[in-house]
Amino acid sequence: MIKDVFMESLPNIWPMIVIILVIVSSLRIAYLITKHKKFLLHKELIYLIAITYILCLFYVVTFQDSNYGISNYVPFKEIFRYSIGSKKFIKNILGNIMLFIPYGFLSSYLLKNRKISVTFILCLIVSITIEVVQYHIGRVFDIDDIILNVLGGIIGGLLFIGIDAIRSKVRILKNDTVIDILVILILLLVIMYSFNINIFGMIWG
Repeated sequence: MIKDVFMESLPNIWPMIVIILVIVSSLRIAYLITKHKKFLLHKELIYLIAITYILCLFYVVTFQDSNYGISNYVPFKEIFRYSIGSKKFIKNILGNIMLFIPYGFLSSYLLKNRKISVTFILCLIVSITIEVVQYHIGRVFDIDDIILNVLGGIIGGLLFIGIDAIRSKVRILKNDTVIDILVILILLLVIMYSFNINIFGMIWG
């Protein structure tokens, strides 16, 4: 699903990602050093993850999936076309939801936003923009994609609110070093999952 799309896109987007991340990282490090700002690893990693996500999102919504159909302006028309559990349901319904979960989470984190109404508006603006641009570059406009994207964004926003609430009540999670370790572990797990790396198999043969 999202993993498959990412892996299919990776050969085409990795040069762009590497160049932009190097530019952003060098500028950010220079800023922190010259301004004598505190370096927090988990925050810097999340910033880079957000940039990488935006780059991947741009590629997916503008270059991927060239099987164009017809535009849909009727809410829920396309959503109810697919049988639950079918490949098209997973790709077109769950895929569109999952595509925006990171946006909802990352935008809430970066803005320190705990209001779902703000997340809703941000996701709505971005999703409508994507659909309008797609329409004007020869693809299609689908209102159901907007509905699903916004739903995914709200789920992401709720995840941030939940994690933030847990962190505020658990003392150890207020420690920056602990958060650094957790973010690194999550990032490693995502990389292992994406590239099918079985570390246990590598250790024990």
